[in-house]
Amino acid sequence: MKELLSTNCFDTEESIVILGSCLRDKENLKEEIQKISPYVYTVCLEETHFNMVVTKVLDILAREKTKRIAIITVDKSPHCTQLHYLTKEIENILGRNRATIQNYVVENDKLVEIPLEIIGLSKNLAKLKRKMKGE
Repeated sequence: MKELLSTNCFDTEESIVILGSCLRDKENLKEEIQKISPYVYTVCLEETHFNMVVTKVLDILAREKTKRIAIITVDKSPHCTQLHYLTKEIENILGRNRATIQNYVVENDKLVEIPLEIIGLSKNLAKLKRKMKGE
């Protein structure tokens, strides 16, 4: 496991995991995470500004070596939730087809995949309200 921002953008692999750093010591998740990719990079958005993470991931993707990213965080953390917004930022800047990005949260020591639509709705509270009311 490496720290994302300390990693050279040329030193990543085709498939990587970006892990909320508070999960790095969760032994019971290591096997499940390794199935996604053995190349795991940690970051904490309580310590690092979101824009720095976006820039770092864009640098990685610009090298065209990394094609798949999985983002894994704890659930319910306002800081970790921001990490999932990386998906939409990458899509807005580079387009949809640059990399496959999957999003997961940990609930009861299990990975739960979160669809991109849910992430988009969580950024748009008025739209989420209308959707919940059936409007």
